[in-house]
Amino acid sequence: MNLPPRVKLVEVGPRDGLQNEKQAVPASVKIELVQRLQDAGLKEIEVTSFVSPKWVPQMADNAEVMAGIQRLSGVRYSVLTPNLQGFEAALKAKPDEIVVFGAASEAFSQKNINCSIAQSMERFAPVVQAARAAGIYVRGAMSCALGCPYEGEIAPERVGYLAGLMKGIGVQHIGVADTIGVGSPLKVRRAVEATLRYFDINDVSGHFHDTYGQALANTLAALELGVWQFDTSVAGLGGCPYAKGATGNVASEDVVYLLHGMGIETGIDLDRLVDAGKFISDFLQRKPNSRAATALLNKREG
Repeated sequence: MNLPPRVKLVEVGPRDGLQNEKQAVPASVKIELVQRLQDAGLKEIEVTSFVSPKWVPQMADNAEVMAGIQRLSGVRYSVLTPNLQGFEAALKAKPDEIVVFGAASEAFSQKNINCSIAQSMERFAPVVQAARAAGIYVRGAMSCALGCPYEGEIAPERVGYLAGLMKGIGVQHIGVADTIGVGSPLKVRRAVEATLRYFDINDVSGHFHDTYGQALANTLAALELGVWQFDTSVAGLGGCPYAKGATGNVASEDVVYLLHGMGIETGIDLDRLVDAGKFISDFLQRKPNSRAATALLNKREG
């Protein structure tokens, strides 16, 4: 097995994790969460999203949150910008990195952003150009790379097609995202291999959801291919809007426990990460959606 000696986690809890929460999470709580995450050793944090508050009311405080975080050197702060208007608003907040999303499924693209995959690239191209001209790093994510709620199976060729389009518009890093958590290890292998035709292994990451309990197995499958960057969400924040009652993003604590158990370095203090997850879970009045966090918190009480 050709396992990487070190892995970088991109913490998506503050953005992807909180965006679908029904109750309002004040900017002060989001800022505190970011602070706790970076104190735990996370070096890349997806902070917020510059989208219309009409569509995602939870992210209406984006500028306030970005202004309120205490930036540490060596930490990259990223934001989601779906269009030029969002990018121009984000620019004032000085992000280190922006994220654009495309879908490997035509049906999902139509339902999610009301346009075809090709049209979505036309929309993102000026955003990518503007970001790179401003010296801002551009990360792309491929939604539904392992399955779609409308189309079902997604062929690896579709993933390769989207990766090629993303590369063509200037995206620097690409994430293979299992948006609804239906993937399993063999599908991960095929999707990553299709992506590697267009992007170097150092510019590819995995973004897995745990809807069917496959996220850690899928992480291992990607690790075995040499992937060393993964999106994770503290306390498993973020349900899956397309699967009723489903868990969403894989919990950062569970991935860190897996990696440390394999002797892979992360630079993350697991106890402090558990504390960060407990902080936001307490605010949301529920238990952390992480097996490792639950076990470690029980052990502390014991």
